[in-house]
Amino acid sequence: MTDQEIIKICKEYNIQNYTINNGIVDVDGGVNLSNRKLSKLPLKFGTVNGCFWCHSNKLKSLNGVPNKVNGDFDCHFNKLKSLEGTPKEVNGNFDCSINKLKSLEGVPKEVNGDFCCHSNKLKSLEGAPNKINGYFDCSVNQLTTLKHLPDCKEVYFHNNPCYKKLKDLSIKQIITHYKLKHILG
Repeated sequence: MTDQEIIKICKEYNIQNYTINNGIVDVDGGVNLSNRKLSKLPLKFGTVNGCFWCHSNKLKSLNGVPNKVNGDFDCHFNKLKSLEGTPKEVNGNFDCSINKLKSLEGVPKEVNGDFCCHSNKLKSLEGAPNKINGYFDCSVNQLTTLKHLPDCKEVYFHNNPCYKKLKDLSIKQIITHYKLKHILG
């Protein structure tokens, strides 16, 4: 794709304050590609120094999302079956809810805000971030265990098969049961 084609696409999608480096677009601000009926992203992004929203589309892949997002990353309500290609770094919230995900493989190891993966087809939390500095919402999935639960401030796991088994346990009992090293708030 030529620089002129990239400039035209940036204008069409109201992407401002950008630079082009070998076909990759860095943005000093946010990018809002939500509610556009996109089946794929129109550009390849590098660093976005704001939020990156591509939710409420028809995306089946995250090809083109930034490597680094200094705000929120939101890809909820798409047709994603995989999180391959997600940003390596997200300094805000991460939302991949309401997709067709069976795995969290590929997400950043640390998220500086909340992490939402509710309403998917997850059977395991394997691949989840190691640390979430906000809350973790994995409700409405097919989880039978909370093994691989990230270090987080709060966890929401209702409407999962493991919820009935664990809902009457105290936080201390859940921590003991899963040999967790952190406290859920």
